[in-house]
Amino acid sequence: MRYLPGLKTKAAPVGGLLLLCFLWALVSLRSDLLPGSLPVARSSPLASEAVSLAVFAVIAAVAASLRKAPWPRGSKISATALAGLGLFAVPSVLIEVANGTISAATRVALFSLTPVFAVVLEPHLGSPSARQQRGALAAALIAVFGTLLVFPLDVPLNVPRSGAVAFAFCAILAAVVSVAAANCLSVRLACEQSAPSMVSFAALATGIAAITLGASSALLERHTWSAPNLDPWTALDLSALVLLFWLMHRMAAVPMTTRFLIAPLLANLIGLAFFRPGVQSQGWVGLLLITAGSGWLLLGPRDEPEENGSSLGIHQR
Repeated sequence: MRYLPGLKTKAAPVGGLLLLCFLWALVSLRSDLLPGSLPVARSSPLASEAVSLAVFAVIAAVAASLRKAPWPRGSKISATALAGLGLFAVPSVLIEVANGTISAATRVALFSLTPVFAVVLEPHLGSPSARQQRGALAAALIAVFGTLLVFPLDVPLNVPRSGAVAFAFCAILAAVVSVAAANCLSVRLACEQSAPSMVSFAALATGIAAITLGASSALLERHTWSAPNLDPWTALDLSALVLLFWLMHRMAAVPMTTRFLIAPLLANLIGLAFFRPGVQSQGWVGLLLITAGSGWLLLGPRDEPEENGSSLGIHQR
């Protein structure tokens, strides 16, 4: 019975994370679920993301003003800026730089390493009171192996392009490290703030990321730039951002990074339900390993709580 309060406390954050992953899965499958309802591709992905983040930043800033929430000051301004850049701007730019060189499946496989880096970086960048989860590294590696069974690395063997492929791999890995580090930093900042100040934190982080992405779009997409449009799917993007910042105040850093494992898993399950493609036994084993590894990272036990600590890695508020 002593674990029941902790289980109740983590039910809402885990549900929020699963909803976030479900929204991401729907966005990734939108061209398959509703063919012809959207442009096939966006010619200015950085500009499109900049607009989405800017809209969210404006909404969050208005909400912070109405709630009279305090804004980050002093060193927290630079820390918030780093969190926003690391979560949104830096990985988006690096992904765009590597775009066309490696496949989307390879990118998904590489981003499955995010929990691995988060396990390593959390003791250094996360909250000092954060407790290590037992077997977290092993669980993260099991999930990565499962992801590789579903999304095998597609490495072009064209020798003249080997340098470009290596550069693209390094760019995506740098994006993965950036997201993992910024995730740990964001959760630490969230632990140091009250719930109202999280709104101003979200506004500042996404606002700085939007400005950076806008400038990057002007530099990298100047030959293909087109005015981004706000379509109905933008509501899903904004809802996902709301959930992301909501989770920072309630969930530890490593469990949060399971979104890079669970979202592709849900996308596959949705694809299986709607399109019923043939799946080899290797794919089923991979899906099971992703589920097992992600489940342990979300629900597995942690070290004994310190004084004033919360149980099972969920920050009690």
